[in-house]
Amino acid sequence: MVEIDAAGEPTGVLREESAWRLYDTHAAAGRPETLDAMRAALPAAAAAGVTGVHDKDGARGAPELFAALRDAGELTLRVWQSLPAERLADREIAPHLEDPWLRVGYVKAFMDGTLGSRTARLLDGSGVEITSRARLEELIRQAQRAGFALAVHAIGDGANRDALDAFAAAATPGARHRIEHAQCVAPEDVARFAALGVAASVQYSHATSDRDVVERIWADRVDHAYPFRSLWAAGARLAGGSDAPVEELDPLAGLRAAVLRTDSERAPWRPEQAIPAAAALESFTVAPAWLSFDEHRRGRLRAGFDADLVVLDRDPLADPPASVAGARLLATMTAGRWIHSPGW
Repeated sequence: MVEIDAAGEPTGVLREESAWRLYDTHAAAGRPETLDAMRAALPAAAAAGVTGVHDKDGARGAPELFAALRDAGELTLRVWQSLPAERLADREIAPHLEDPWLRVGYVKAFMDGTLGSRTARLLDGSGVEITSRARLEELIRQAQRAGFALAVHAIGDGANRDALDAFAAAATPGARHRIEHAQCVAPEDVARFAALGVAASVQYSHATSDRDVVERIWADRVDHAYPFRSLWAAGARLAGGSDAPVEELDPLAGLRAAVLRTDSERAPWRPEQAIPAAAALESFTVAPAWLSFDEHRRGRLRAGFDADLVVLDRDPLADPPASVAGARLLATMTAGRWIHSPGW
């Protein structure tokens, strides 16, 4: 909606849904332009060491676009694709899991807004509710009946609690659901991730780039913002990601943020929430493979597994945090083929 004042005049503020309609009508790229942009992005992803992505743009034509690249033999990374949870109303919807390059196997819902817009839903009652706990329970049951896992965006401590409550009420064992972001989690809810088998799909770089905003907006709850070590210590499965294009599509940047809790010369921010280098590395390799039901063939260097790997200039686990801070990528391989190997 376009916001109006008490006199009925536009204020100049365009709300999100209206902004998307404006974008789709006047600014969205067409299919050929989008495919050209994706072709240009694939070498950049390879240069960053990305061999696979968990994509959330199922509502904006991503499955069809990735399929076009796959069919043309141009896709150089593996895609675990989501669809909007609203699609579950279509009784014909079903996962597509056969293709090793492009698989559709989970749905995405939203509990609340974001930190910067002050729309994250908090336990003090502030923020915006996009999906209620009761509605999320329905979506979880629908997803499971259709054979999908469910990922739900939850930023604030209120949204995370309601999401966990919904999983407690509706999730079945082995479904591999996840909470996306988990940026603010009340201490009493931290252990529930592991107890419920719900993964925390987190973006470590958010902590380093958002630190000043967090100190200002969440000053009364900063002690449980971005609680990565607390989640890890409680046994939660951490899956590392980037939230690109919000942050850079760069796993090494995420690895550094996880271990160092800084992305610059500034002192580490809340260093007690840094996680061990081995745990951080596992969150970018083993955990994403598990979430996409690929743990039997991806995520580890093991005989019989897919040859999806990166070569670094040093062992990041040799002497952390220094070895993490200095690690640089040399080459990237997917399916046994080098897709980035400068100078080799």
